[in-house]
Amino acid sequence: MDTIRFDELMLDDRLLRAVTDMGFEEPSPIQAQAIPLQMEGLDIIGQAQTGTGKTAAFGIPLLQKIDPRSKKLQAIALCPTRELAIQVADEIRKLSKYMHGIKILPIYGGQDIVRQIRGLKEGTQIVIGTPGRVMDHMRRGTIKFDRVHTVILDEADEMLNMGFLEDMETILSQLPEERQTVMFSATMPGAIAQIAKKFQKDPKIVKVVKKELTVPKVTQYYYEVKPKNKVEVMCRLLDMYAPKLSVVFCNTKKQVDELVQALQGRGYFAEGLHGDLKQVQRDRVMKGFRTGRTEILVATDVAARGIDVDDVEAVFNYDIPQDDEYYVHRIGRTGRAGREGMAFSLVVGKEVYKLRDIQRYCKTKILPQPIPSLNDVTEIKAEKILREAEETIQNTDLTRMVNIIEKKILEDDYTTMDLAAALLRLSMGDEMEDLIDERMPVRSLDDLDDYGNRGGRNGGRGGRSYKNGGRGGNDMVSLFINIGKNQNVRPGDILGAIAGESGIPGKLVGSIDMYDKYTFVEVPREQADEIVRVMKDAKIKGKSVHMEKANRR
Repeated sequence: MDTIRFDELMLDDRLLRAVTDMGFEEPSPIQAQAIPLQMEGLDIIGQAQTGTGKTAAFGIPLLQKIDPRSKKLQAIALCPTRELAIQVADEIRKLSKYMHGIKILPIYGGQDIVRQIRGLKEGTQIVIGTPGRVMDHMRRGTIKFDRVHTVILDEADEMLNMGFLEDMETILSQLPEERQTVMFSATMPGAIAQIAKKFQKDPKIVKVVKKELTVPKVTQYYYEVKPKNKVEVMCRLLDMYAPKLSVVFCNTKKQVDELVQALQGRGYFAEGLHGDLKQVQRDRVMKGFRTGRTEILVATDVAARGIDVDDVEAVFNYDIPQDDEYYVHRIGRTGRAGREGMAFSLVVGKEVYKLRDIQRYCKTKILPQPIPSLNDVTEIKAEKILREAEETIQNTDLTRMVNIIEKKILEDDYTTMDLAAALLRLSMGDEMEDLIDERMPVRSLDDLDDYGNRGGRNGGRGGRSYKNGGRGGNDMVSLFINIGKNQNVRPGDILGAIAGESGIPGKLVGSIDMYDKYTFVEVPREQADEIVRVMKDAKIKGKSVHMEKANRR
């Protein structure tokens, strides 16, 4: 198929200018397929993951249809998390840079609702929101759908996983009959087909083939390490490869904070990003990362939904992700805009079998590497400094510096070689003792036997969940909630509340056992305290709830 250009898509000149400013040269595969169909007014089901350009795929034709003269709400996009809502709103704002009079408003939980109400009253043409907060505004009567001509469901499968099916259906049922419904999803479960059948009119299906979903320009490595050596190995990789910008992923907020502290203590320019940060803190951290003031961004998966930086040269999986799809999302943060990227994974013990499963899922190659020795790091750092010195010799007048050196050599009993070696040593920093006393074996993931996968994929009993994805096992803990079937609460309501308030992916929640007056729900042990804390003031279907750790196993 011939490559299509943006200027062949009959776009508004103002949109074309914005697209050019953003550095897009030609549409991505999903954009090339989806934009023409959406501009025809057709309903669409798009299968695409993060990093494929899907926001612009629905954002460009959406903006083409917006009438800036009308201050009425004309389009709404639903997103599963606040981070994604913010990211989508930012992307559409960039696209509307030259389209004056268009206002885009993200609405999500955790932000002052009064401010959102004021923004809606002042006149907003496009709302980007999470289902729960959109429902809040519907109940308050602060959002009006009568002029809405387009609705976008972004990452629809993730919204289903988080228990938002009923909210999605309620919102869609309140929208005008004559509208365009565009849905994007990484996977196509049966529930997506049911939504399409119920709320779309003869939708056209566009999809990115699998090979385009796996980020081919990212070279992927893994290192087997001992827990006590993870920080040291991480630092050696940073020193060896010296990425300009890098994103480091951890599975918990606690781990993010601990790693940031460790990296800062070693002199690296690192900042953390996770769900506990207030919006002003998130904005500060992301601004520092985008400007290069912060070179290393340490983040959880949920927080990383809002990361949209093209110059990331390397991704580090400090912790192996708990979901296969998250690995794809993570490494998709590098190798963007035609650039090449690198991904490094640190695996401990039986995590290597999890990484093997990820490799099979991605249909890619994750290459084993030996842990670099201090000598390896020293040589690489020295070579880098000497290359920079060579460039300085070629491009700079060093007469004054040469005179200073000559004077010093004449005054003291040093050679130029002694002085050069000393300056190189100062540039490289102090040498450290090699604390990694034992090299881990280097072995290909393809050569592993099935040891470690017995008894189920996660090494424990399966969760008794109403949905797929609950992990079960010793890494889960049961929470008690003081509402049940008698309050007309469904498992999806509880799942959506926990995922929405805490920010953990719905897939990580295990079994939900409902009784007449109470419910037990399994959550990851490491996140249990945080979930109890954030649910303290939460409501489920308008009912205040009390949650605590259960006394049962």
